[in-house]
Amino acid sequence: MDEQRPDPDAILARLRADENRERRGKLKIFFGATAGVGKTYSMLDAAHMRQAEGIDVVVGYIEPHGRAETEALLHGLEAIPSRLVDYQGAALREFDLDAAIARHPQLILVDELAHTNAPGMRHPKRYQDVEELLAAGINVYTTVNVQHLESLTDIVSQITGVVVRETIPDSLLEQADEVEMVDLAPDDLLQRLKEGKVYVPGQAERAMQNFFRKGNLMALRELALRRTADRVDEQMQDYRRDHAVKQTWPAAERILVSISPSPLSRRLVRAAKRMASGLRAEWLAVYIETPSHARLPEKDRDRAIQTLRLAEQLGAETAIRFGHNVSQELLAYAHERNVSKIIVGKPSHPRWRDIVFGSVLDELVRHSEKIDIYVISGDPDPARSTLPIQMLRRTSGWRAYANTLLVFVLCTLLARLMLPYFDLANLIMVYLVGVVFAAARYGRGPSMLAALLSVLAFDFFFVTPYLTFAVSDSQYIVTFIIMLLVGMTISTLTVRIKQQAEAARERERHTANLYAMSRDLANSQGTATLAAIAAQHISEVFDSRAVVVLPDAQGNLSIHVPESAAGLTVHEQGVARWVYDHGQAAGLGTQALPGAQGLYLPLRTLQGTAGVIGIFPNQAQRLFSPDQMHLVETFANQTSLAVERAQLAEEAEQAHMQIETERLRNSLLSSVSHDLRTPLAVITGAASSLLENDATLTPESRHELAQVTYEEAERLNRLVSNLLDMTRLQSGGIHVNKEWQLLEEVIGATLNRLEKRLAGRSVSVTLPDDLPLVPFDSTLIDQVLVNLLDNAVKYTPPGSPIDLSARRIEGGVLVEIADHGPGLRAGDEQRIFDKFYRAQPAATRGAGLGLAICRGIVEIHGGRIWAENRPDGGAVFRFTLPLDGEPPEVVTDDE
Repeated sequence: MDEQRPDPDAILARLRADENRERRGKLKIFFGATAGVGKTYSMLDAAHMRQAEGIDVVVGYIEPHGRAETEALLHGLEAIPSRLVDYQGAALREFDLDAAIARHPQLILVDELAHTNAPGMRHPKRYQDVEELLAAGINVYTTVNVQHLESLTDIVSQITGVVVRETIPDSLLEQADEVEMVDLAPDDLLQRLKEGKVYVPGQAERAMQNFFRKGNLMALRELALRRTADRVDEQMQDYRRDHAVKQTWPAAERILVSISPSPLSRRLVRAAKRMASGLRAEWLAVYIETPSHARLPEKDRDRAIQTLRLAEQLGAETAIRFGHNVSQELLAYAHERNVSKIIVGKPSHPRWRDIVFGSVLDELVRHSEKIDIYVISGDPDPARSTLPIQMLRRTSGWRAYANTLLVFVLCTLLARLMLPYFDLANLIMVYLVGVVFAAARYGRGPSMLAALLSVLAFDFFFVTPYLTFAVSDSQYIVTFIIMLLVGMTISTLTVRIKQQAEAARERERHTANLYAMSRDLANSQGTATLAAIAAQHISEVFDSRAVVVLPDAQGNLSIHVPESAAGLTVHEQGVARWVYDHGQAAGLGTQALPGAQGLYLPLRTLQGTAGVIGIFPNQAQRLFSPDQMHLVETFANQTSLAVERAQLAEEAEQAHMQIETERLRNSLLSSVSHDLRTPLAVITGAASSLLENDATLTPESRHELAQVTYEEAERLNRLVSNLLDMTRLQSGGIHVNKEWQLLEEVIGATLNRLEKRLAGRSVSVTLPDDLPLVPFDSTLIDQVLVNLLDNAVKYTPPGSPIDLSARRIEGGVLVEIADHGPGLRAGDEQRIFDKFYRAQPAATRGAGLGLAICRGIVEIHGGRIWAENRPDGGAVFRFTLPLDGEPPEVVTDDE
């Protein structure tokens, strides 16, 4: 086995993943084709083995389906009692997640992973219960059938005619620490079904006529075996990657077909598809792009792109690799993907090309080691006849060649000036510098011309006999050859480095644009803004015009584009609608609706298709390469995530508003219903007593009943007034009529209004003589003072004093109302100003609106209100009123 030093970054990433997995519990899935193959039996048998090893094993939930052999294995295992859930009059038995977490065994058995929990459970799906167990560090054994995998539901429905409703994400199977395949031949399973070992007789008969037909069982068995084999192959690939194993392990057939711009490649793709189908193998298609291929005509490049698209449509995994040696890149990719067979085309060019430039086929055969090479012939390639002409085709403009000649002349002049002082070897360096300069600035063709002219000029001007191409000393012939080879080598390497730098800059630009779009999307809100950002970045990166089509509340598609972009035609809108409805790419360069002017990609989210991106290249009919398509899809996925995030944020905001509205409604009903019912009951009782004309009622009793009726009516009036005031404050219906006036006049009027309410209490009023005029609405501020004083009466012992004061502060006037009660509870300093909040609901009456109204009135005056505890006991409420503008002049009687 050929093992080399593994990639340290890959090892570090793997260690971090393993470290995260160590914190979680281990998941083992007993996987089968269908019910009755023995998954639960195998799980219980394995649990007994773990228990014998000293592991703490607990049965969380097992569904024996009346199978005696399964029930027998339950003996000896501790079981957590199931939770009974009442649903539509039936008692459903469910897994008790809370009891399992509280018990916290080392290993727990949870049957039927894809089960849907009854309404009212914590999670809608049982696999979510299992995920919570794993997060708690509990190891889990569970069972699942192949038809319950989300990605296979359509296939299972097509095979069996049964739509599977209970599914699990495929990622759960992929992330499992161990998967054990429990298999049983279809004939044996049908025999078990007849014997009543799977279902009860009546149910078994119906199952054999529908789902449990032999053909269905064989198809499901193949799906299960293939899915298990894919998982084993993934584990083998991880091992090879972690241990840097370069040698191919042909555990499974994997076919690689090499794509080129030649028309022959389409025949290779079809041949690879037939071979892969015959071998039931995975197959790949790869295009190795070299610097020479990058200079191919647009027609040839489009042909290569179309061939890769054909491979994708036929089910291949496609890739584009960049390199200078086709055979080396092809073999490197083959070893990386553990390919067992490579398909290439038979060379149709002359043999001399292989001798001069080397043969890709020969290098593949020589270095392929254990990989089989298949050579397939094709139709004659008409492009090959023009190959010599293509080799002579200019790779740079005429200006580049003219500048190269100028560089050559300057090098010759400089060498001529250096001739008396330097050896000829130093003059050669001058020409080599010119070759490097031409290669770096003007490309391969001009640099090759500079290398050839340098040899000729050195012979003509600096080698005797001068001014002739004759050579008197034969040793100069070797010098000329070496000089030409070195010049061409330097030219090739310089051009190659330049191309690599350009490719790196292009990749860096794409990465930077992707990062910039992700950053802009993360910092923006609203689907319209996100759509404009996505369209702008996609347009810049792909030299195209981009539009984003999103549905409105009625499901109609609307166009979100930058200001410079035009709308879509009716035909293009129809294509966008088709993409939105079907969730598939369509348009330019695809097999679906290829006549469209643009390429349309769906914005896929977990909730479905959120919209469509349309991309219109500025160069009409220009096709995207598979590599560019992958980049476009990456941009589309970023846009999808951003749009989904915005939609979820809007839904969360709406849900929050609904919850808040519902909470306020419930609070209002619970508060108002009690506070309205109590005074109404008292009023009704007192009024009925007065109407009965009972002779036993004394005049004093009648007066007392009338007084109670009046007080409760006043209380009811205050409650209704508070509700109306709160409604007007929230709707903006209160208009402030500010007038410059004395604060002490409003305070005096308020105390007179509350004279009966404050009876038996000492109210201390402290107002300084220099208290200025203040602009405020006297009616509203009177309401603030009434509510604050009424609040002090409610929450303090009877007869306790109340202190009211006001003083001037910077920029306004501060009013304080202090009491000598129990004070505020910790954390209530701000909450007491919330609607319907009562600090002591059990001890007081009221809807909890008075202080909320105070805050609203003070804030519309531009002031601030707050509360805090006094150091010597009690609470103090403070609010400020700003002094805006200049007060009017007060004219006294003395004047």
